[in-house]
Amino acid sequence: MEQQEQLTQAQSLPRIGEQAPVFDAVTTHGNISLNDYSGQWLVLFSHPADFTPVCTSEFVAFQDVYGRLKEMNTELLGLSIDSVSSHIAWVRNIEENFQTTIEFPIIADLDQKVATQYGMVMPESTGTETSRAVFVIDDNQKIRAVIYYPLSTGRNMEEIVRLVEALRTTDEHGVSTPANWNSGDKAIVSPPKTKEEAQERMNSDEYDCVDWYYCQKDIK
Repeated sequence: MEQQEQLTQAQSLPRIGEQAPVFDAVTTHGNISLNDYSGQWLVLFSHPADFTPVCTSEFVAFQDVYGRLKEMNTELLGLSIDSVSSHIAWVRNIEENFQTTIEFPIIADLDQKVATQYGMVMPESTGTETSRAVFVIDDNQKIRAVIYYPLSTGRNMEEIVRLVEALRTTDEHGVSTPANWNSGDKAIVSPPKTKEEAQERMNSDEYDCVDWYYCQKDIK
């Protein structure tokens, strides 16, 4: 019975392209719902516990990139299965010891409702701590990317910023981004669908083509 419940939970985890599960949660900034982020992008992330060293390093690093995310109309929202009082005490401790003010809210998910909706607690886990999950939710409140890290590994914030920028670039310009793409790099255009289009692509000054199916262009 327990295994079946775990399987059902795993099958219901939000997937890329699906609508993000709606939530209404208590946070360090008061009650916040998913609808409060309508028209904005959102990076929703979970951490295992307050007052732990890897999580502390991550919060300092998240705050470091928060300004860059806001420039892309993207907000940050943290979560763990800790109380609001614990969150407040922890962010005050971070400010005192690391000279970093945490400006984004943190969900106090004591009943694990949001964590369960988003599959942040692994079914095989023997504890209640959340994994290091990251959900990128777009301005239409669809799941656009999902990343999981183990408890022992801190996240790479530059990759999260790069991911958001790549997704927004795809939406704005109708292109794809190659491996190791960064802002300012050329992007990949979709392969042509006919022989004639392939020949036109190869003869065009607009594209930088290695072959007919692999062409890039500058994004202005």
